[in-house]
Amino acid sequence: MRMTEELRKALRVRVDYTNMTDKYLGDKGISQKMLDAAKPLAKAAHAYVAQNRGKDELFMGWTELPYNQDEIVADILATAKEVRRKFDNFVVLGIGGSALGPSMAFTALCHLHYNDLPKSKRRGPRFFVEDNVDPVRMKELLDVIDVTKTCFNVISKSGATSETMTQYLIISDLLKKAGRDVKDHVIFTTDAARGNLVKISDELGGVKRYILPDGVGGRFSELCPVGLLPAAVLGIDIKLLLKGAAYMDKLCKSADLKKNPALLTATLQYISMQNGKNIGVLMPYSDNLRYVSDWYAQLWAESLGKNVTLDGTPCNVGQTPVKALGVTDQHSQVQLYTEGPYDKVVTFLSVGSYKEKSPIPHGCESIPDVSFLGGHTMEELIQAENKATAYALTKAGRLNYTILLPEINAFTLGQLLFLFEMQTAYAGAMFNINTFNQPGVEAGKKATFALLGKPGYEGQRAELDNAASDPAYIV
Repeated sequence: MRMTEELRKALRVRVDYTNMTDKYLGDKGISQKMLDAAKPLAKAAHAYVAQNRGKDELFMGWTELPYNQDEIVADILATAKEVRRKFDNFVVLGIGGSALGPSMAFTALCHLHYNDLPKSKRRGPRFFVEDNVDPVRMKELLDVIDVTKTCFNVISKSGATSETMTQYLIISDLLKKAGRDVKDHVIFTTDAARGNLVKISDELGGVKRYILPDGVGGRFSELCPVGLLPAAVLGIDIKLLLKGAAYMDKLCKSADLKKNPALLTATLQYISMQNGKNIGVLMPYSDNLRYVSDWYAQLWAESLGKNVTLDGTPCNVGQTPVKALGVTDQHSQVQLYTEGPYDKVVTFLSVGSYKEKSPIPHGCESIPDVSFLGGHTMEELIQAENKATAYALTKAGRLNYTILLPEINAFTLGQLLFLFEMQTAYAGAMFNINTFNQPGVEAGKKATFALLGKPGYEGQRAELDNAASDPAYIV
């Protein structure tokens, strides 16, 4: 796709925040006075992000990913071509952002039944993401793939991620037992020079490696080799993905809320959180976008869920992300959103033009409840249901706004991902927290190390043993 300026504008992702305002929600909405009061803080957040972008020591290297990867992208495209030629399956071994990003892009930009298509109709090998250590899941993956015909992308910055390295140990053992050279079946995405995967690569005699840059945390890693390699193997246009991110970054250069969609949504969410809206629902009206909610949930929760500000003041901030899917969850969750507590902001992801229209045939003419559907399309139906749900929430005084993708392609997805990343960075700056660390996650990791007897964690193991469940409280 050749991106002219006219086409960029036509494919621009836009934000409609009408249903966040007091004009439509009355005293439940956000007034212009409230927005004006937040503008100095928003401008300061914008300045903080602008001044620190690209700084690896602050984990803000992700801001430069749309611009600094030409050589890497060329290498990834060549490797992806080889993977498609040699292998029947491509499996990502990872967890967190290393798995959520590739899964999200796969679902968004590939056929929804991609793995079930005949090989002649797929653009690449079958694709799987192993993002857990459920033993049943691993066994049943091995029931459907032949490891000797599979390439495994092992993703871990440190090479010490217990879940990923457990998966690697199982796969490498199976490859050895099958008489295969492990290095011919694995690609590592890891640190440039440190960590266990670097050591393992050297021991194996040189494994193909891609770098997870120092300034890019896992939840911000989809636009680096973590996400770009799996996407390229699937035939996704990764250059266009990055162009979309760059286009959104251009829009985010302005400190004007009316011109910067990420700063606007961050400010709306900040005001909402300050007023008790501690739940954020992301509700895409597209099955292709359903896993954007999973990816976003990690981004928003790990980034904003913090108990201390940058100056050490206790704060306990954050908003709980909730995943929903339109139209499916109109029949499960929307009852709560329209009549339950006033503690939520609903973000709709809407699609202007679906890649399929699916006309609805005429029929059942004697049954008005059914016959009225004839002559419309499924696209019309899902868009009508989207608008109707937003209307119902607004009528009930519930905060909601819409992010509109003109269509779903690599360019618009790149815009959406960068919008959410910038929104998160701005919101964290407004709360004056470290948006890019995750100490709460690290605590659980260390406890797991202790329970499994990792050397150096004996003291914590004793503490955990003493904290074992009290039989008096087991029913």
